[in-house]
Amino acid sequence: MADTPETAANGAAEQATPIKMNVLAQFVRDMSFENILAQKGVQGDVQPDVQLQVNLDAKKRTADHQFEVILKLQINSKAKESGDTLFMLELEYAGVFHVENVPEDQMHPFLLIECPRMLFPFVRRIVSDVTRDGGFPPLNLETIDFLQLYRTELARRAQAQQAETANA
Repeated sequence: MADTPETAANGAAEQATPIKMNVLAQFVRDMSFENILAQKGVQGDVQPDVQLQVNLDAKKRTADHQFEVILKLQINSKAKESGDTLFMLELEYAGVFHVENVPEDQMHPFLLIECPRMLFPFVRRIVSDVTRDGGFPPLNLETIDFLQLYRTELARRAQAQQAETANA
């Protein structure tokens, strides 16, 4: 069956439909900051060693085309010399997104790469403000490569599945 100009135009229009993404809401779901330095006291000049752990979660909401993406950070700062904890910050920051025209097989990476990229500048600001208001120099987070984070998680899951298959 030959394509008519009309059917060819319709096929091109379907492929060229732009991805639509809107941030409908963003908010702090949960946050905890503990200033251990002030509670216990640490002697001398302290050089901090900051460790950051990032986790992501995404889920479909009941409304059509709406998803909630949660960026979870766990930050621990310890004194380099003694290893004493200076502060701990846990933050869950969520965004509600309206996403259309993303192919189903690309929705998972889209939600865990593009959506966190949209949220990150706000998370960076919260971390900076909380650490400054908590009595420390503001912690300015380096940019997080969400694509690399996604790839690393896929590789980790593949290895775990291979190990599980080998043990079975």
